[in-house]
Amino acid sequence: MTVNRALEIVQAFNPGDDDLARKSRELVIGLLRSTNEPFSRDQFTPGHITCTAVVRHPVKSQVLFMHHHRLERWLLPGGHVEDSDSDLAETASREAHEETLVEIDPVAVPRLVGIDVHGIPPKRKRNEPYHLHHDLIWSFRALHDEIEVTDEAPSVLWAGESDWGHLGIAESIRRSIRRAC
Repeated sequence: MTVNRALEIVQAFNPGDDDLARKSRELVIGLLRSTNEPFSRDQFTPGHITCTAVVRHPVKSQVLFMHHHRLERWLLPGGHVEDSDSDLAETASREAHEETLVEIDPVAVPRLVGIDVHGIPPKRKRNEPYHLHHDLIWSFRALHDEIEVTDEAPSVLWAGESDWGHLGIAESIRRSIRRAC
């Protein structure tokens, strides 16, 4: 993945009337233009690129969620860019599979459906300070509905829009899911 390709992808994203996604888009563009290693999980100022997956159920109007082991809340699967990732959509797909063992439909073309810059609490074990994740949110379709818990995701589930309230799903995530569906 190159910075120039990431810039093309982010600049092409249309947030519509979503002011938070628009502001996050501008912050990601600034990160990509002004930092040396925007994909490195060790760049804390002003943060780094991460990728998240909106994985749509193959048949139902549901999306895959995982209960994050450290943040202790329901989130979409996702994480850090690895050197082996050929592109940013692959990062999101790989993370979704690692965290939930979901299989992504290889025929469905992924697309960028959201951008969300948000704070991450410090990790004392890894000596990581508070920093920002400049998160690119990609849409995928699952090949089938089989998912499993993992060490990173002690609970996983398919949930429809009527479930988002009691799961505590943030508005920025809800808007990205709506763009995906």
